[in-house]
Amino acid sequence: MLVNYETKALYKRDIIEIIIRNGGIILLKKNFYWGNSVSSMQTEGAWNEGGKGLSVYDIREASEHASDWKVATDSYHRYLEDFDYMADLGMNMYRFQISWSRVNPMGDGEWNEEGIKFYDIFIDALIARGIEPMICLYHFDMPLNLAKKYNGFLGKEVVEAFKRYGIEMVKRFGHKVKHWLTFNEQNCFHLPEGFRTAGYLDGEETLEELYQIQHNTMLAHAYVANYIHEHTDCQISGMLAYQEVYPATCHPEDVRLAREFDEFVNHSLLEVFTRGKYPEYYLTFVKNQGIDLNIMAGELEELAKVYSDYLTFSYYASTTVNHKNVPAGTAPNYYLQKGKQDNPYLDTTEWNWQIDSTGFRDILNKMYYRYNLPVFPIENGIGVIEEWDGKNPIEDDYRIDYHRKHFQAMKDAVELDGVDILGYLGWGLIDILSSQGDMRKRYGVVYVNRENHDLKDLKRTPKKSYQWLQQVIKSNGEKLE
Repeated sequence: MLVNYETKALYKRDIIEIIIRNGGIILLKKNFYWGNSVSSMQTEGAWNEGGKGLSVYDIREASEHASDWKVATDSYHRYLEDFDYMADLGMNMYRFQISWSRVNPMGDGEWNEEGIKFYDIFIDALIARGIEPMICLYHFDMPLNLAKKYNGFLGKEVVEAFKRYGIEMVKRFGHKVKHWLTFNEQNCFHLPEGFRTAGYLDGEETLEELYQIQHNTMLAHAYVANYIHEHTDCQISGMLAYQEVYPATCHPEDVRLAREFDEFVNHSLLEVFTRGKYPEYYLTFVKNQGIDLNIMAGELEELAKVYSDYLTFSYYASTTVNHKNVPAGTAPNYYLQKGKQDNPYLDTTEWNWQIDSTGFRDILNKMYYRYNLPVFPIENGIGVIEEWDGKNPIEDDYRIDYHRKHFQAMKDAVELDGVDILGYLGWGLIDILSSQGDMRKRYGVVYVNRENHDLKDLKRTPKKSYQWLQQVIKSNGEKLE
């Protein structure tokens, strides 16, 4: 029998509507967030304009399949055009990053008021279009001065500099920006690439140093998160790149390694983000390995005050781990580096990122029911090599298929599993440089006309997926066909 009724419940400031329709439960938030996520160095360009100082990205040279970072997609000069596309799509949130070296050229010196004014106007332009801003403070572009002087986040001096920077940005913009992140994909500092993302320039890249970087970035997060909760009405989340890793086989050792990787790389951070302390398995490992986290007086007390208003994460793909390729004694942080194995049941992208919408639903469930906080996927998408003929829209049915399946998985998590999801932000939905600087790897529903070594005219052109995504957003996820 078809039942028609509506129940409304108040969750914090959000209204949740439960509508039983056509025999299935549809749960929609009135103000569900649909939007776009980017970083500054992958979009802004203008590396030497507006008083900006150098970051570690500004000195990286181009290579065969990577651009330099000097122009990116020129959003420093073209952001209004990009905002108009987002507004036309129906987006109501934009997660962007403040470039630390644009607002403080040396990282720990005087403020660059011209850079701060740029973001002030930038934020107002979003708000004028009905797009709510979400600020991320750090997306791996360490000010070069701090990288050279202190080896990035290995140095406690950089923790203090970040604390000063983050709190200043909240003071400047917190009256009109209510959603904040400290670090993009903070568990990246707990993986082998953590040295590069932390601004580490010189050293032996030891396990102890990796754990010190992880602790220092968590402490830096705590300083800003605690300030926000004690002095503002803003909300803040800890964010990670959720690593969905399955056992390669049903061998008990594969199961164990997959579980340990999940605990150390995902949940060891989530425990601090939500409960203010490192889990016992983490502390036991640190003790047994003889790792000195270089914890100073008062730091654990600062962590103890941490909580998150919701949980944010990125998700693109899953993989598996095979114990046969992992030497005995390997730290869990390095399991994938040694034992990663492709999943034969999944399709893959040109970059061998395996497409797995079921993994997306699994993560939403695990995070929500373990921590009892609303979850918010703020990066997701498919990167594909695309070429434009200069006239006709790119026929990117593969992108529509990817997003349709992930949106359905998200809806299933809500409708069938009862997960509280705040919104969905895609990654680089207007083409940007990839994380490695490769313009061939495109995520957008809007094509940006440039290549790695030929800037062309940087013209923005919607792809076929643009109209489809516009329909999805305007129907609040109901029309996926």
